Amino acid sequence: MSILRMENVETNYEKLTVFKNLNLEIKEGLVTTIIGPNGCGKSTLLKTIGRILKQKSGSVFLQGQDLHKIHTKEIAKQMALLPQNPVAPAQLKVEELISYGRYPHRNNVNKLTKEDKETIEWAMDITKTVSFRNRQIANLSGGQRQKVWLAMALAQKTDILLLDEPTTYLDMAHQLEVLQIVEKLNKEQKITTVMVLHDINHASRFSHEIITMKEGEIIKIGPPSEIITPAILEEVFRIDARVMIDPANGAPVCFGYDNLSQQETLKEAVLSK
Repeated sequence: MSILRMENVETNYEKLTVFKNLNLEIKEGLVTTIIGPNGCGKSTLLKTIGRILKQKSGSVFLQGQDLHKIHTKEIAKQMALLPQNPVAPAQLKVEELISYGRYPHRNNVNKLTKEDKETIEWAMDITKTVSFRNRQIANLSGGQRQKVWLAMALAQKTDILLLDEPTTYLDMAHQLEVLQIVEKLNKEQKITTVMVLHDINHASRFSHEIITMKEGEIIKIGPPSEIITPAILEEVFRIDARVMIDPANGAPVCFGYDNLSQQETLKEAVLSK
């Protein structure tokens, strides 16, 4: 069953058409990851789903309702979006930032309710941010800061989570930590997650479905076993990929690749001599 649906959508960004006539269904209860080359429209697609960008034409539906006919606060109760490179005032403390995630559920009352406080504690507990709850955002490492932003999104207590490159600038250990939190939330609470990732092996390991994009078009949608293949990776990224199955989890892994465009350029240079 689809929880989000796009029909014949065209979205522009800075007066340029990023994609048009785009149709897509996001299945409820799954982790879906969007991959593709830089500039192909991944983030624009996520922002269109999250109503950060308004499409020029076509329709976006959230649980069968036209997204642009739903009140903003009501959407925020159903869908949380963590954008790339979010910014907060440097002096803001961790717990205070996370508490902002409760805004959609509050009724013009400054004081946090018991439910608000319990939810904030839960979000800090699952993201392991409790130990630095009283520290200022400016004094955190990149990995700690990203977990705090994720905790704020989780504090919204939504059924849908949209994550735009949540592992960017993080080291390998922190990347896994963030993605394992997403995996845990999906397994235990069936939170539908749509995220943009650059690492195709992370997409393979942590996703039920992968959406591949190129030049504003969806090339193929399917489980990792159908997407992380030499043929699809060549079509989408122009690489000669070597793929095997990870015996630890059964997911396909790209363990090496060559740039086909570069190979073709070198071949042409040799032939022209």
